[in-house]
Amino acid sequence: MQKSTIVTALTAFITFSGTANAEDHKDAEIAKPKLVVAISVDQLSADLFSEYRSNFTGGLKRLASGVVFPSGYQSHAATETCPGHATIMTGVHSGRAGIIANNWIDLSIKREDKTVYCAEDERIEGTSFGDITAPMQDDYVASAWHLLVPTLGERLKMISPESRNVAVAGKDRSALMMGGKGVDDIYWWKGIGFTTFPDRKTLPSMAALNENIAEKINRARPAYAAPAHCTARSSKIVHGDGQSVGDYAFQRPDGAARIFRLSPDFDSSVISAATALLNDLKLGQREATDVLSIGLSATDYIGHAFGTEGLEMCIQMGALDRSLGDFFDLLDGEGIDYVVMLTADHGGLDLPERMSIQGVPAAQRVDADLNAKTIGKKVAEALQISDGKPVLYADAPFGDYYISLDLSEEQRAQVKDRAMSFIAAHAQVEAVLDHDDLAEMAMPRGAPEEWTLAERARASFHADRSGDFIVLLKKAVTPIASTARGYVATHGSPWDYDRRVPILFWREGMQHFEQPLSVMTVDIAPTLASLIGVEIPADEIDGKCLDIDGGWANSCE
Repeated sequence: MQKSTIVTALTAFITFSGTANAEDHKDAEIAKPKLVVAISVDQLSADLFSEYRSNFTGGLKRLASGVVFPSGYQSHAATETCPGHATIMTGVHSGRAGIIANNWIDLSIKREDKTVYCAEDERIEGTSFGDITAPMQDDYVASAWHLLVPTLGERLKMISPESRNVAVAGKDRSALMMGGKGVDDIYWWKGIGFTTFPDRKTLPSMAALNENIAEKINRARPAYAAPAHCTARSSKIVHGDGQSVGDYAFQRPDGAARIFRLSPDFDSSVISAATALLNDLKLGQREATDVLSIGLSATDYIGHAFGTEGLEMCIQMGALDRSLGDFFDLLDGEGIDYVVMLTADHGGLDLPERMSIQGVPAAQRVDADLNAKTIGKKVAEALQISDGKPVLYADAPFGDYYISLDLSEEQRAQVKDRAMSFIAAHAQVEAVLDHDDLAEMAMPRGAPEEWTLAERARASFHADRSGDFIVLLKKAVTPIASTARGYVATHGSPWDYDRRVPILFWREGMQHFEQPLSVMTVDIAPTLASLIGVEIPADEIDGKCLDIDGGWANSCE
């Protein structure tokens, strides 16, 4: 880092060791950084961070030398990508943000496909969401329309129009939920390169990056070298019809672009995109403060495809650490005064086939008959509803269930009562929560690890979008009945292995401390807002500012 920047940053974070008392320094001011770098590592649970922390030597080690909250919480029950990202830069719970899940059902929309994707605009005619796991899916129009609240970048631009709010991610929903509607530039991965809104021209640097990626993405790739500490994790685990995971080192044959996302190379490409945007837009190098949101998705894709405890995740953690280290070194070299925040949108659980032989014998896959279609037919038969139309809709075995609008009010009440009873009696179901009961609850407060299941569900509940009832599965039940489509493990539960995430802050000169008590991802936006002089009315957020100064000064004042 250049000398002038070191002096500025150190001045900003003067530590008052050996001073008499706080009163002597009550008027100390913390200089505003020129760049806020907000990073979300998709599916980086607090457990993963803790497991590999002693092996980090690059960017994650640097972040761990700053301010560490190892027990951060995505406090809601719907621990999925879209709800999690909706909390990070808004300071509100996902339900208040209007993002109740990755997908939900809206039986009132005109199109035949009633599944709504959190990051689409279904009002546009001719669109259809289809399948979220399809890498080339392009039948929907990506949009932050469903996000009901402003992001930090948008709030900054309200008071500093010359500031830039920029986002880039491996997933459109990650970039859109962190950047919001009012982004200056935004890019996400689509197919074999990065794209943006159709009415925007691709920046020259991004076009050049896409050309570079296109030249390489279909080439064969040798296996990653496995670090010594990964050896013990390399063990083949069989699942499904004889398929296995646990010992793959990301080697690819020619023509395998479709699995590029399932490797550390994917995060490297997103970091390259962030670097291109940094240089092209001169982020953090002008008078105004800028915001750069980065969504790294490879950890999530790897977790889904291979689980969290094999060779694959061990290699990924090391590669992520190196990529972040290289990026921070680049920022240092540019002499930028920046602050970094890193967290995750949710945690994750390993595949049950490995868990069952590693201390969790009760780990299991969800019953294939626990779904809206099967339960709906059972309910319709019991109530003698014989028109053949579905009475129940849902996007997954867990989460929001919706009752057909074609039924009479009396029938809808009967279907709701019978369906809730049937599902609640299932051995893999922990709770079934009524929409009307959740609607009457206040948004929960206090330590998130102490919240009831209903309070966790309330945090991701929106009266106009949530289902008629919400299903929560028992611990260690993986809601993937079959691994035939390539997904072996997932997240989405109300349990802490999916809710707990690290929250890390770093800036040159920042005094290190670690606070083990719980905080929440909704605390991130007000914390960063205070650093850059953005005032957010208390009634517009659910989080609180965290004092990350570490000395006598208070970064929240």
